[in-house]
Amino acid sequence: QVQLQESGPGLVKPSQTLSLTCTVSGGSITTSYYYWSWIRQPPGKGLEWMGAITYDGTNYYSPSLKSRTSISRDISKNQFSLQLSSVTPEDTAVYYCGRSPGLGWLDAWGQGTLVTVSS
Repeated sequence: QVQLQESGPGLVKPSQTLSLTCTVSGGSITTSYYYWSWIRQPPGKGLEWMGAITYDGTNYYSPSLKSRTSISRDISKNQFSLQLSSVTPEDTAVYYCGRSPGLGWLDAWGQGTLVTVSS
């Protein structure tokens, strides 16, 4: 059974870059045909899909966040990472990593990590 765990700073200052890592166990991030996504949920709001990296390293990004988002992977560590640049308080959210069989519903989620953007 695959498990995902988010890690990274819980507090980021405005204008800085938010960096999170998702460590995957129980399955390889190179296994066909899975997509590995980042999703966030601001306080009191709904879920927002941010982007994904596929089993073969292809990236997909939400159009609204594409200019500030980068998702990469480290195959040797079975991890994938999120970088969100030029953050503002509006980027305060619980950030989740997840897996889906293709661009569909996620079938595995991390527990989520709260990131607060504040000076």
